[in-house]
Amino acid sequence: MAIVELKVPSPGESITEVVIARWVKQSGDVVEKDEVLAEIDSDKATLTLNAEDSGKIELLAAEGDTVKVGDVVVKIDTSFQPQAKAIVETPKAEVKVEAKKEEPKKESPATTATYATGTPSIAAAKLMAENNIKATQLNGTGKDGRITKQDVLSALSNGFPTAAQVVSNSWQGGRDKEKVKMTSLRKTVAKRLVSVKNETAMLTTFNEVDMSAIYDIRARYKDKFKEVYGTNIGFMSFFTKAVCEALFHVPTVNAMISGEEIVYNKYCDIGIAVSAPKGLMVPVLRNAELLSLAEIEKGIKDLAIKARDGKLTIPDMEGGTFTITNGGVFGSMLSTPIINPPQSAILGMHNVVERPVAVHGKVEIRPIMYVALSYDHRIIDGKESVGFLVRVKDMLENPHRLLFGGKLPEEVLLGL
Repeated sequence: MAIVELKVPSPGESITEVVIARWVKQSGDVVEKDEVLAEIDSDKATLTLNAEDSGKIELLAAEGDTVKVGDVVVKIDTSFQPQAKAIVETPKAEVKVEAKKEEPKKESPATTATYATGTPSIAAAKLMAENNIKATQLNGTGKDGRITKQDVLSALSNGFPTAAQVVSNSWQGGRDKEKVKMTSLRKTVAKRLVSVKNETAMLTTFNEVDMSAIYDIRARYKDKFKEVYGTNIGFMSFFTKAVCEALFHVPTVNAMISGEEIVYNKYCDIGIAVSAPKGLMVPVLRNAELLSLAEIEKGIKDLAIKARDGKLTIPDMEGGTFTITNGGVFGSMLSTPIINPPQSAILGMHNVVERPVAVHGKVEIRPIMYVALSYDHRIIDGKESVGFLVRVKDMLENPHRLLFGGKLPEEVLLGL
């Protein structure tokens, strides 16, 4: 009998402990090689623990346990082998026998509902009428599901909402509480956010962007763009390109503090905040300054899919010189995004709303987005932060500037 021991893998440098978030398999199960056995939460990401060999497993830790990297959490007895193939190759004769059993149609779908289900007794009906309680709001415990007077009294004593309180909403009227242990990822996020507030001089500056030009480009070229590149053209590619160009002209916004030094990054690794089942994740788009709009769209799409499926790795989220977060997808009109350390700034996008604006002395309805730049005032001055956001605004409202280093075509022609 050969026993294989599975140790907790290292999610990344400086991480010494992880939490067993969920066991996919149970002790006594016979698994195949590479089959997923568990999900592991670390400070930075959720990983999977896969079987290194086929056999019968024994779990040495429970869900929710905190274990150290390198600890043995599963043993595999390789003398047991999966019987999946034998099950798949079921003799055809057995299938025929099952088909014969299906011929009698006596087993029609059974129903537990009767004429009494949900019907109140006379006493219960009187009490329900006095409190404006509907039969659909109660579960009958009487014979055949009949609602009894005690059912109504019990519901009222447990805080059941009467018509005077609530006519109809999502609450059920109970007084229960639930305690859920914070995941390692959520605890780490909480610590980092508090440290940002305490250790940085964070300020936020705002502006608004007229999205008419980008709307026009998307309307004219969205079908052709998808035909050529196989992906939709969204706002994020325009914003990412505009940010990269603005970072070139205002390099302090792309810098970060390291001890008593300021590190100026000569490249743009843009973190894109995406919503994942276990919380907000910030995967990084490497060297975004060198990517085309199509490459940016594909890169963001791939990262979003990995986040949704829980497949983001530590390298996907390491580094990053600047972050973009889009609260507009959730309907946010305006917010003050919080810096993603050790970065020094973050751009917040919001929803696009048609608003009346003055254009050449006339009032017009334009699609407007409010944008916000939160920055660390320790190294970024007000002039730089405002100038950066104005450059982003100008390039979004005049997308052809993205082709000429932030300048207008005639400025390039005139050498200005």
